[in-house]
Amino acid sequence: MKNIEIQDLEKKSDERGWLIEVLGGGLPEGCKEFGQLHVSVAYPGKVRGNHYHTRKVEWFCVPTGTGLLLLKDRETGETREVMMGVNDLKTIKIEPGAIHAIKNIGEGDMVLLVYSSETFDPEDSDTYYEKILD
Repeated sequence: MKNIEIQDLEKKSDERGWLIEVLGGGLPEGCKEFGQLHVSVAYPGKVRGNHYHTRKVEWFCVPTGTGLLLLKDRETGETREVMMGVNDLKTIKIEPGAIHAIKNIGEGDMVLLVYSSETFDPEDSDTYYEKILD
């Protein structure tokens, strides 16, 4: 699918716990300044997203819980499902035009870490609702 990139993450563990490097280096490609980093929590069985952007690029990571990410290309209609979570750590880059939704399919809370190439502006949110996942 053309509007996404998936990067598997290496979990580094020791007796203190673990860490993952979600994004690194300079600003992500296409970003002229720091955008916005936010954390979203989905309760078991609940869905976040069901929208797309025309400008924003987003990077997703689920460090806690388990999620099923559904992506749909608005131009081709092609879809892709991606499992994400504490036992399947990855960063997913979602380009403009990809409808995306993530469902918590675990028994506890799912934590979604999102980096966006733009700071959220309620006057110009660049967020367009399109339901693809219940």
